[in-house]
Amino acid sequence: MCGRFAITLPNDAMAQVFDAQPDNDLPQGPNFNVCPTNSVHVVTAGRRLTAMRWGFIPHWYKAPNDGPLLINARSETIAQKPAFRAACRERRCLIPAHGFYEWTKSPDGDRLPWFIHGDAPLVFAGVWQVWGEDPVATCAIVTCPANAKMGQLHARMPVILSPPDWATWLGEGDQKAAPLMTAAPDDALTFYRVGEAVNSNRAVGPQLIDPV
Repeated sequence: MCGRFAITLPNDAMAQVFDAQPDNDLPQGPNFNVCPTNSVHVVTAGRRLTAMRWGFIPHWYKAPNDGPLLINARSETIAQKPAFRAACRERRCLIPAHGFYEWTKSPDGDRLPWFIHGDAPLVFAGVWQVWGEDPVATCAIVTCPANAKMGQLHARMPVILSPPDWATWLGEGDQKAAPLMTAAPDDALTFYRVGEAVNSNRAVGPQLIDPV
């Protein structure tokens, strides 16, 4: 599961990391509380850095809210699900992040947020699609069963791609992308508790990722 994340890398640095041509309408950052339906940074085939709505809209939706909000796509079923199967074959993308949030519950039922990150910026596997007569580019993050460490927080986690796998996921070579849809090694990520301010989708600021 990935329902909230943070992005801190400046747009020009992001373009350099991915050797990508940036669009002019990229979201301005940093954003420490990226929420569903926000505009996010996405790298597509051909190494274009562009902005997309986080929340994949299937082609048959008559309106963006015509069905469930599809922010994640399950790796186990992405190739078969009508909403995602064409995108999985033809429109894969990279979604950069500084880290992401997950929640557990206290004995009293309070939602306790955690921030998960690595030693370097994370890159999520994603799929995308353009929807509507007034075209809107939309995307979803691919998730997989969690590794043992992440399983302490949640049963699922984003598929995280290492730099050697970026080209394969984007379809730039002859290798198959399916084997990449697995959990990162246990030592790839670490996590810590953060303040409950991030429970609100209106919260902003770098203090959201400060440990408590």
